[in-house]
Order: sequence, then structure tokens, then C-alpha cells
Amino acid sequence: MITLFTRLGIALSCLLLAPQAMAEAAAVSIDSGNTAWIMTSTALVLFMTIPGLALFYGGLVRSKNVLSVLMQCFAITCLVSVLWLVVVYSMAFAEGNALVGGLGSLFMGNLAEGSVTGDLPESVFAMFQLTFAIITPALIVGAFAERMRFASMLLFSGLWLVVVYGPVTHWVWGGGWLGQMGLLDFAGGTVVHVTAGVAALVCAMYLGPRRGFPKTAMPPHNMTMVLTGAAMLWVGWFGFNGGSALAANGDAGMAILVTHMSASAGALTWMACEWFKFGKPSALGAVTGMVAGLGTITPASGFVGPAGGLVIGVLAGIVCFNMTMLFKQRLQIDDSLDVFPVHGVGGALGTILAAIFASSSLGVFSGQGYADGMTMVSQLQVQVIGVVSVGAYTAICTLVLLKLVDSLIGLRVSADQETEGLDINQHNERGYDL
Repeated sequence: MITLFTRLGIALSCLLLAPQAMAEAAAVSIDSGNTAWIMTSTALVLFMTIPGLALFYGGLVRSKNVLSVLMQCFAITCLVSVLWLVVVYSMAFAEGNALVGGLGSLFMGNLAEGSVTGDLPESVFAMFQLTFAIITPALIVGAFAERMRFASMLLFSGLWLVVVYGPVTHWVWGGGWLGQMGLLDFAGGTVVHVTAGVAALVCAMYLGPRRGFPKTAMPPHNMTMVLTGAAMLWVGWFGFNGGSALAANGDAGMAILVTHMSASAGALTWMACEWFKFGKPSALGAVTGMVAGLGTITPASGFVGPAGGLVIGVLAGIVCFNMTMLFKQRLQIDDSLDVFPVHGVGGALGTILAAIFASSSLGVFSGQGYADGMTMVSQLQVQVIGVVSVGAYTAICTLVLLKLVDSLIGLRVSADQETEGLDINQHNERGYDL
């Protein structure tokens, strides 16, 4: 009898204590230091969009459109957040096939307080990845600034997030086919910069130039705002690249170091190019070179060392400067805020350079190095495949979505509305007194 009661007591205790034991096991598997760093990085990356990118873009447009750009960045942040919860997080990171994640995390239904991804709470991982999803369509705003209807922008951005960003993220980071091939993309050279840059180019070409371009000068209305936003982007990028290690470790520290070096080298190189070509360096050129350096180092940031970061920054400054001149002056494509020549070209360049500067034989930090069995040549082939496939998929889908939105509600404001400015006719407010 005593033995029977003892066994019943033990069984009852196990049942009562099982949830507590499971919770304790989950708590043990969560690394508090890594969690704190990724939570900090999450705030830094969100800070890049609002207020960083909003101020940067807002200062670059004319005063009659500044509020419209700020509103677009703010509204995209809200829209993407809801779509991420509903379906896009599941498309990107839920278990699925080589092309797209399944619907197992629809509405984040499987996410609980004790859910863990690696040694992070899944809630932290999901929120960190959300900040990347937010800034990507926000970058595209720079291509059609000053001429797209607000309602059209919202519809296009939402559809684009589902059709382009969700699947591409799965390809690279969610267990999809590019990740399986061994593509090196530490923090979003393809996922963020190539997709946003190519989409920006398609948008600029489909909508056509702003009225008066290229004969009418359209200088930034507030360079103080531009530099302020750019400085915020620089600081926030430490969370963007450093946080992509998903741990507070040497990879994160090295990613931050090379990010800073590339940004510095990119700014100095762009200034030198302007000095040589125009006789004077500009503040706009300096911050644009910084952004080019940041975008170009992004895919390689976890795989190269300080010297590699320096060279990548210099190359970013030279290549992106000349691409900007080519598109604005010779091709006369009105990508209003130079999204493609800076982010698209920079992201593609950095993705390819990751295969070169990740080699430990070059005396630079190799990070995670090549994928198993890869040589520099085979890794380079994978990098090129990644850039071309993501770029082609993005271009086709973006064009289809633009045509769809145009046929449904129209894309561009009227000529009179464009002349008046989007602040007053899209939002019935003014950012500045004209």
C-alpha cells in the first residue's frame, strides 16, 4: 500500500511540475546576453527607418514634398508590421519548401512566451527580422518620391512585401534554395539591398521622371535634415550588421568594426571623386558615399576583416559614384534619391566581393568562411547566381505589381498635383510654409 501511494505521489508530482520544468528548460536554453544584444539591435534597426531614413529622404526632396516622404516611411512601418504578423514571417521563416515557407506560423500562432529560436526567444528573433522587412520597402520610396499617390504606395508596398520580400528572405535565410547552395549574405546584400535597389529602378522607369527632370534643378531642401538622418543610419547600421550575428560574440564585434571602416572609406572616396570631378566635395556626396559603404559591406560584414572592409568601402565609393553619374546624367533615369546606384549596385557588389575577401589566405578575418567544400571560384559562382536570380525575380514581380496597382487605382498623381506638391494634395498638410 505504501509503495502504491508513493508511486502515485511521484506520478502526480511529475504532472504538476512538468510545465515548470519545461519553462525552466526553455529559460536555460535562452542566452540572456545574446537576447539583450539582439533586443538592442532591434531598436537600432527600427531607428534606421524612423527617424533615420525618414529624415534622410525627407531632407533630400523639395519642401513641398517633405511631409509626404516622412508619412510614407511612417505608414510603411505600420503596414509591414501588421503584414509580418499575419503572413510574411511565416512565409520567410516557417518550415516549407525551397521556395517559400509554409503557413505554420500564420498570425504567429505558434509563437509563445517560451518559444525559442537558437538561444533567443522567438519573439525577439521575429521582431529583429521585422525591422529588416520594414526598411526594405521604405528604401524603395526614394525612387518614386514626389510623384506617387499615397494610396498606391501603400498597396504596392504591401503586395511587394508578400510577393518579393517574403520568398527572397526564405531563399537566403529561411532554409531556401540559395541558403542551401551556400550563399554568403550576412545581413542583407541580396535580401534587402538588391531587392530594394532593383525594385527602385523598375519603379523609376515605369513611372517616368518628375516634371522638369533633368532640365529643372531639384536640390535638397534641407541638408541639415539629410546629415542628421544619415548619421542616424550610420549608428543604426551597427545593429543591422552586428545584430545579424544573432549573438553577442566575436562575429558581431567584427561585423561592427568592418561596417564602420567601410562607411568611413566610402565617404572619403566619394568626397575624393567629387573633389577631382567638380573641384569641391559636398556634404551630400559625403553622406551618400557613407551609405554606399554601408550597403556594400552589409552582405560581407560577417565574413571579412578590417582590411577587407576598408577595400570594400573604397570600391563602393568609386563604383556607386560613377553609377550615380551614369544614371542621372547619361541615362537620365529619374531614380529620385539614387536608390538603385547606391543600394542596388552596392548590395550586388558587396555580395560578390564577399566571396573574394572572405578568404583567410588574404590575411583578413574569415568569419564563418566559405560554405563546406567551397573554393573561391565556386563561392563566387554561388554569389553571382544569388545576385542575378534575386535581381531578376524582383524586377519581374515589381513590374507586374506596378501594372496591377496602376490598373486598379492608378500610380501617379496628376501634373497639377505634382506641381502643387504631395504634402497638401495627398495629406492636406504642409511640412513647410512655402
